[in-house]
Amino acid sequence: MLAVPETSLQGLYIGSSPERSPVPSPPGSPRTQESCGIAPLTPSQSPKPEARAPQQALFSVVVAIDFGTTSSGYAFSFASDPEAIHMMRKWEGGDPGVAHQKTPTCLLLTPEGAFHSFGYTARDYYHDLDPEEARDWLYFEKFKMKIHSATDLTLKTQLEAVNGKKMPALEVFAHALRFFKEHALQELREQCPLMPEKDTVRWVLTVPAIWKQPAKQFMREAAYLAGLVSRENAEQLLIALEPEAASVYCRKLRLHQLVDLSSRTPGSGRLGERRSIDSSFRHAREQLRRSRHSRTFLVESGVGELWAELQAGNRYMVADCGEAPVDLTVHQLEATLTGTLKELYKASGGPYGAVGVDLAFEQLLGRIFGEDFVATFKRERPAAWVDLTIAFEARKRTAGPHRAGALNISLPFSFIDFYRKQRGHNVETALRRSSVNLVKWSPQGMLRMSCEAMNELFQPTVSGIIQHIEALLAQPEVQGVKLLFLVGGFAESAVLQHAVQAALGARGLRVVVPHDVSLTILKGAVLFGQAPGVVRVRRSPLTYGVGVLNRFVPGRHPPDKLLVRDGRRWCTDVFERFVAAEQSVALGEEVRRSYCPARPGQRRVLINLYCCAAEDARFITDPGVRKCGALSLDLEPANCGPDPAGASPGRREIRAAMQFGDTEIKVTAVDVSTNRSVRAAIDFLSN
Repeated sequence: MLAVPETSLQGLYIGSSPERSPVPSPPGSPRTQESCGIAPLTPSQSPKPEARAPQQALFSVVVAIDFGTTSSGYAFSFASDPEAIHMMRKWEGGDPGVAHQKTPTCLLLTPEGAFHSFGYTARDYYHDLDPEEARDWLYFEKFKMKIHSATDLTLKTQLEAVNGKKMPALEVFAHALRFFKEHALQELREQCPLMPEKDTVRWVLTVPAIWKQPAKQFMREAAYLAGLVSRENAEQLLIALEPEAASVYCRKLRLHQLVDLSSRTPGSGRLGERRSIDSSFRHAREQLRRSRHSRTFLVESGVGELWAELQAGNRYMVADCGEAPVDLTVHQLEATLTGTLKELYKASGGPYGAVGVDLAFEQLLGRIFGEDFVATFKRERPAAWVDLTIAFEARKRTAGPHRAGALNISLPFSFIDFYRKQRGHNVETALRRSSVNLVKWSPQGMLRMSCEAMNELFQPTVSGIIQHIEALLAQPEVQGVKLLFLVGGFAESAVLQHAVQAALGARGLRVVVPHDVSLTILKGAVLFGQAPGVVRVRRSPLTYGVGVLNRFVPGRHPPDKLLVRDGRRWCTDVFERFVAAEQSVALGEEVRRSYCPARPGQRRVLINLYCCAAEDARFITDPGVRKCGALSLDLEPANCGPDPAGASPGRREIRAAMQFGDTEIKVTAVDVSTNRSVRAAIDFLSN
């Protein structure tokens, strides 16, 4: 294989697959930028992927921030007692008499764009603003998923506040993360006055597992801007995948900390009314008695009782049902003394979360009062719209499949008044004229929704979640899964729990819910920060590689890819694969490639990266293959004299090692002639 990169490569790629014969590169290839001619260098064989144990830095405390779509919070634990997880102090605001261990993901900025408040404080202050004054303030809510949905995410991506004004998304996220940083450090200072802050805290940020690399990098850039960590100490920040974090936590749980939905009392609506899972595993206990020796290591290694009751090697699924989206992962508990986990299928998900119920409610209002009116009301009375969504959220949480009474949702006075001024008649008239029969008007100023009407709002979202779980269970790689953990804020919904159990329980799947279901991801992220190697093997979600030139083979390569230079025949645009979609990649496993700067004194090598969902793409021009980022190698000035190996003056080999088995794609590089590290980075936000 000739390994000459395509257009954006400012240097010679010299790694090759063992089964192909490397040949020198053609000078002046049109697939190379004009500013850097390709310098010939005898190609070297690229070694097979090598697993290298990741080195762990020492930190005094781990602080995890669960940055959710509608609610967020933080927790921490000390290295001296890593499994003693301390939840954040109760947040101010919210409903009186209710303990809140998370706060709404709401950010309020002044009309000048300066930080004002976050969480309940932001929500309540914005609520109390005069309607005319509120139009000048920048209030952001549910903005997390805008990063995932953005098809062209960059560092300049803009977010729109409730009032329609825009500001850079990076600044919005940085404001929020800086708030959590200051809040957490203040609490740590109060608990440990003598603990130095610098370089003693490992930070963990949670993101959905289905987020692509640009979104993960964006969160890291926001953390840099917020001052959580510096670029020089990048290892001080970990990105944790939300369903993975939940899985890490669930494997530690005892039986009395779980609820088996199959054993729930008929007609029960709340989690606390269901029986514990303990009785469901009596048969497993009998099996354990017969073969106790083979499972003793599970208990001794600290793995939860649930896993000690089951055999090592069992497979289970975690469904993170948050506000948006649903995020699924399938793990296998490995038969090791450390109880590590192996991912069996790449993370998958879809736009099915509690936000879908909110959107259905908004559509219902549009059917009653007119979509144009709802859009105008949101724009002209943003604070009142927030009040209405809060009122609906409170009633949504009480919905249940067996509820008999209607649900009353308060309409803000400004909604009623604004509608009368806009339409010339009152909201009661609008309800009578609409085709919505299951929603009535209450003289107390409320929408009176029947249980049927509320359940209809849930139906599309709940059906989407169930269908996605069923589709994943049908994959050959996950056959044998018998246990499903429902986690995330939406998993508290009795409507969702009942529907999932009814649909999947009949096929032998045991559906289990942790008691602290809304905090599962947050607590798991803390445990992940203390032991990042707990997930030992992951599946690559995409195929990654670069574009290269190969020796042209008639009958194998299409004629339109033929390039002739200096009498040599080359095939252009060949997709040289680093890792394939669905390929199992171990933590610390490296894919190595070597590159040579094209010119003496060249200070930077830039290589375009491509990705696709298919495993068998041949060319970077194939359908579905797209440029997704760039690998950059920043070089120091080199000694232009002959190197020890006797190569021509100025020739340098830069060996890059990429890791695809972590939550982020990582790269390191070394100058072979000096054995000194080279600054290497992969930028997924440059597109």
